[in-house]
Amino acid sequence: MTRMPAIGLAASSGRRLQVIELAKEAEKRGFEGIYCPTAGGTDCLALCQAIAQATHTIHVGTSIQPIYFRLPAELARGAAFIHEVSGGRFRLGIGVTHAPVHAAHGLNVGKPLGDMRAYVAAMRTAEATTGPLPPIVLATLRTKMLALAAEIGDGAVWANGSRSYMPTQLKTIPQEKREAGFFLGDMVPTVIDADEAAAKAVLKKTLALYCRLPNYRNYWKEAGYVEEMAAIEAAIAAGDFASLPGLMTDRWLADNCLFGSPTKVRDGVEAWFDAGITTPIIVPSSTSGGQAKAVAELFAIFE
Repeated sequence: MTRMPAIGLAASSGRRLQVIELAKEAEKRGFEGIYCPTAGGTDCLALCQAIAQATHTIHVGTSIQPIYFRLPAELARGAAFIHEVSGGRFRLGIGVTHAPVHAAHGLNVGKPLGDMRAYVAAMRTAEATTGPLPPIVLATLRTKMLALAAEIGDGAVWANGSRSYMPTQLKTIPQEKREAGFFLGDMVPTVIDADEAAAKAVLKKTLALYCRLPNYRNYWKEAGYVEEMAAIEAAIAAGDFASLPGLMTDRWLADNCLFGSPTKVRDGVEAWFDAGITTPIIVPSSTSGGQAKAVAELFAIFE
């Protein structure tokens, strides 16, 4: 039996109904879930609620909701509602996001681990009023946040994780947690195109944004890409952002993304399952169109 991944979908203004239709089609085709970021001008909780009420069996989740954007009791109320009306299909992915985002919103935040621990505790306290909460999935990169997810959460989700490093990290999760259904997801940037140079160019444009974030660079160093990150940091220090795509090695890109022919991408999805990720979340882009075209290309390789 084919192991089906999930899909990461964002909804920009004017295209929200289209995204709900894509989610309905993904359900018909047997995809595991739809996971929604806070992006494109759309609130991810609202998008998840709309998808949940338009579908019947597919999982839906936030990936991720930044904790500093909502009070914990308020998020608990919304999450408990979607959990109930979806029949338990909702997963709440939360994260601390990144320093540039905090600065852009004028946020004064504390230490990531301490803030996350306190936030989840406050949500659990609110549960007495809100009713049962959905599984709480913590956005993670490095091992300390993963350990916290295993301690206080119901799952962990990466974005742009390195597949070769994943088995090492997953060894830190207690076996009883994994046997109890601990969620393990990774958002994998993906371009399906036999012209690999064109596919890589699209991915490098996306990954250049993440390379500018210290948390990601520190994670990729931990994953074994010290030389690549040193070169990227030198370019950033020099203000030479245009050179970042050229510093992304094929080895690094292939470890964090999926690209190439339909067969290669399908084999890559299987490799993510084999690495221990229970729910690969394919975040599709296309060399010849927008999100709808990219999703159509993804649908085609799982027919």
